[in-house]
Amino acid sequence: MDATTAFFYVFAAITVFAAARVVTARNPVHSVLFLVLTFVSAAGIWLLLQAEFLAIVLVLVYVGAVMVLFLFVVMMLDINVDQVRHGFWQTLPVALLVGGAIVIELSLVLWVQFGPIKSADAPTLPPNYSNTAALGHLLYTDYIYPLEIAGVILLVAMVAAIALTLRHRKDAKGQTPGEQVKVRAGDRLRIVQVDANSARAAAGRASAAAALEAAAEAPGAPGRGGANGPGGAPGGATPSAAPHLGAR
Repeated sequence: MDATTAFFYVFAAITVFAAARVVTARNPVHSVLFLVLTFVSAAGIWLLLQAEFLAIVLVLVYVGAVMVLFLFVVMMLDINVDQVRHGFWQTLPVALLVGGAIVIELSLVLWVQFGPIKSADAPTLPPNYSNTAALGHLLYTDYIYPLEIAGVILLVAMVAAIALTLRHRKDAKGQTPGEQVKVRAGDRLRIVQVDANSARAAAGRASAAAALEAAAEAPGAPGRGGANGPGGAPGGATPSAAPHLGAR
């Protein structure tokens, strides 16, 4: 047994074990992590088969994007494990029957189509042969129309998903560029003429109110009591009112 065959059996055993744990793990987060391990092991098998592009796409797309999304969704949903596993043993015989039928069908198809093929029947590849370059040339020449149609379908599905989940909230603030362009300068700014004497009088009243408030909060202010009497003045006399500080 050479090294390639040994690695194949190792990756295959890890893939089968991780796939079994995906459906038997009690924790959904653990199931998602075992699914990630399954994809990584399958990518290793594809590397042994010299399908580098498919292995990289599997790791980048499924492990790097889809599985991370699944993991976050499962963790945010806070799934009730007991409720999910309710009725598991009742449906297990049917699941085993369907799974066994699928395995038998796939085995028959693979055995009939690829059973007689041996490694010696594989064509000899040139030294500088690139699997990725050959796949890209085939996709963009013979299968360009199916590739473009698949891209358009995925784009329409993405736009539809965004449109269906878009909600207009009442408390959300937004901008309308068309309405902003129509606004005139007179609608944004209004010039008000104020009398100078009235402005100075208002400022003086504000200063007087601030001074009275500061005097009331002082340690010797009336009502607080001090060393000179209960009112803060000598002999308990009530101090005179504060002078009027209004503007002239």
